[in-house]
Amino acid sequence: MISIAGRAIGPGHPPFVVAELSGNHNGSLEQALAIVDAVADSGAHAIKLQTYTPDTLTIDCDAPAFRLGDGHELWGGQSLYRLYERAHTPWEWHDPILQRARARGLIAFSSPFDATAVELLEKLGVPAYKIASSEIVDLPLIRLAAATGKPLVISTGMASAGEIHAALAAAREAGCTQLAVLSCTAAYPASPAESNLRSLPLLAALTGEVVGISDHTPGIGVPLAAVALGACLIEKHVTRSRAEGGVDAAFSLEPPELAALVVESGRAWQALGEVAIGPRPSEREGLRFRRSLYVVRDVRAGETVTPDNVRSIRPAGGLPPDATADVMGRRFTRDVAFGTPLSWDLI
Repeated sequence: MISIAGRAIGPGHPPFVVAELSGNHNGSLEQALAIVDAVADSGAHAIKLQTYTPDTLTIDCDAPAFRLGDGHELWGGQSLYRLYERAHTPWEWHDPILQRARARGLIAFSSPFDATAVELLEKLGVPAYKIASSEIVDLPLIRLAAATGKPLVISTGMASAGEIHAALAAAREAGCTQLAVLSCTAAYPASPAESNLRSLPLLAALTGEVVGISDHTPGIGVPLAAVALGACLIEKHVTRSRAEGGVDAAFSLEPPELAALVVESGRAWQALGEVAIGPRPSEREGLRFRRSLYVVRDVRAGETVTPDNVRSIRPAGGLPPDATADVMGRRFTRDVAFGTPLSWDLI
């Protein structure tokens, strides 16, 4: 189990739902604040930002290595610099966004992408850090975030088992004692067929840490399935409306969908229950209404048991239905009233 801002996250607790703001603010602080309000209204537990500028991620170069492939579904042919210029959250927005989130009861934290981002976020008092999938190989950044003593949530998109091990080792050696590891397909959007959720128990076993999912697939089906396989934290991108566009809008949830995710992930977690076979406490009343053998008309002593006077009906209380062949043709030992459960002493 880990704890972020007093909220326990682990197998014994309902899933922790994090809404990722990313670049869906479309360059408007008012839009960003409106998304914060929508996330709070949805019942989600946290909102997450990404803290970078184009210049802290890359350089303004138009060479082929600095452009996305033409075949990319959302951002084909764009230069990295222009994409990050469009998608980044200006640093002067961080304080008002975090303040609005806290005022609305949300836990608010961010993904830093370099040392200057960690410095800013420390000044703003974030309670945790998220390491994005692409940064899992940036061990100096992981060590720096870990050295703050705050919980780390690390996404593992594209990472090999060795890279995951190295990242966790770096975090632990730098003093981090609270780690969560997220399964992730770092494609935008991602196909459910590539989610490989059966790997979640393996990820938990390999790391010994709380596991979850950072999901870029459409809808809420994948994260709900992940809960059944042990996901304790769910991260999804969110927008007020996909129709309004935005760099991540195509694979982001709208507020009603986010609200459904919160409710249904909680139900999915409740449904896991315990390893048990047999009647549940709520089924006790139902046990009374299983079929059994009953006398279905008044009979006299000495009468023969026939299908006309003994039948398998509800409720329980009489001999089991499978005793029918054994009782037919026997005789009643006494007068028996209609509605009496059949027992061996009556025949």
